[in-house]
Amino acid sequence: MITPRPKRFLPLVAVFAGVLFVGCTVGPNYHRPAAAVPAKWDTTAPWREGTPMDAMAKGAWWTVYHDDELNALEQQAVEANQTLKISIARLEQARATAAVQVSTLFPTVGLQPDANHPVAERGRESGGRTLTSTTANSAAYTANSYAIPFQVNYELDIFGRRRRGIESAEASYQASAADLENVRLMVTAELAGDFFTLRQQDTEIGILNRTVDALTKGLQLVQSRHDGGVASGLDVAQEETFLDTAKTQAILLQQQRKQSEDAIAVLIGKPAPDFHLDPKEIGAAPPDIALGLPSDLLERRPDVAEAERQMAATNAQIGVAQAAYYPTFNLFGAAGFQTSAIGSLLSSSSIYWGLGANVAEQIFTGGARRAQVQYARAGYDADVANYRATVLNAFREVQDSVTGLIVLEGAQQAQQAAVDSARKTLDISTDRYKGGLVSYLDVVTAQQTLLSSEQQLATIRGQRLVTSVLLVKALGGGWDSASLSAVSVKAHLRDIVSP
Repeated sequence: MITPRPKRFLPLVAVFAGVLFVGCTVGPNYHRPAAAVPAKWDTTAPWREGTPMDAMAKGAWWTVYHDDELNALEQQAVEANQTLKISIARLEQARATAAVQVSTLFPTVGLQPDANHPVAERGRESGGRTLTSTTANSAAYTANSYAIPFQVNYELDIFGRRRRGIESAEASYQASAADLENVRLMVTAELAGDFFTLRQQDTEIGILNRTVDALTKGLQLVQSRHDGGVASGLDVAQEETFLDTAKTQAILLQQQRKQSEDAIAVLIGKPAPDFHLDPKEIGAAPPDIALGLPSDLLERRPDVAEAERQMAATNAQIGVAQAAYYPTFNLFGAAGFQTSAIGSLLSSSSIYWGLGANVAEQIFTGGARRAQVQYARAGYDADVANYRATVLNAFREVQDSVTGLIVLEGAQQAQQAAVDSARKTLDISTDRYKGGLVSYLDVVTAQQTLLSSEQQLATIRGQRLVTSVLLVKALGGGWDSASLSAVSVKAHLRDIVSP
């Protein structure tokens, strides 16, 4: 290796240091593209626009329902859900990828034996070798060689290729963090939806069981009147038919309930055969949820944040592709100890060193660089379209949930009135039947109407709770994209020096 004198090398160092400090970063700087945002939500009283999720705990949004059993299930899902564990592992992969990119900011140092400086060598020179001015003696000889060769390499990031790569990796890391929050939101929302569906089914089963009890008593009444010659066999048959039908519906609902129970078991990471929830009917109404302004939704939805971070990552890749048009500058150095006697290996006389630099530039690539830039730009355009589509879908989900809650609230009030009327009709029909004024068909018809009305009311109440969960999910579940600012990979000394 040629060993330049230090004084001759100083100008070379100055040149490259100057180039390093005036280096630029090629490629477009990232700015979040605009998306269509409505001025306000299409709502009616008592809905309002206020501070987004102002009554909702950050992360544990489900506590607004004040249901201890739901709170416990949600905590189990957060800790044991397998889909969440997959997303957590993907986040760690993204962090490691970003750390790999950050490591390129530093030089590589290694022990690199080569043909000129092996770690240890013993060889014999031929006596018939060609003589030069430095080899006057042509006698054959055998010699040992011992060396500890170190080599340092560093590529100057003059045009920002590595900086853009780090920018892209950091944005991808943040996108993975947002994806994790989106998965967590979907899992917890799905669990809450299944939980309230289960409670709706419990309510319907309770209605059917109470109906069976009432029909059993009614059948006893009709049977006694039949035995006394007052009622006909048709009256008994009609009541028996309706009773058996109600029992059948209750049995079939048990299957649906078990399916909901099994879905909850999977979400909380437990085997379905080992998981059971005691029956409990719906007791509470949906909580009040402040919507906030539509523009706030861009900061509250993790899927919107994920799409936005993906745009930032692909935007940086344009700079990486454009940097291929520019030359690369590399600094390298080698140093170590070399001697023929191992005892003097670490002495000052055994030291050798060398420094150098090179520049590389691709002259002809057959259009590959241009194609790579086009590919990166097309990827960015696709991510912009995906971001805007995600934003539009977010607005749709919120508006659909709000509209659904408004409609269901009115429907519940109307259906409650229908239940009250059906119950009154049944009481009147029963009294008139006992008085011999109507046939038992009128009573059976009133019983069927009441059952149908109560089942419909239970369905509406369950749908209101599930729709409220969908609204919370559509609003982001109390999450805020500001938390992504803490998601980054910093160069710590411990990580830099680790192998």
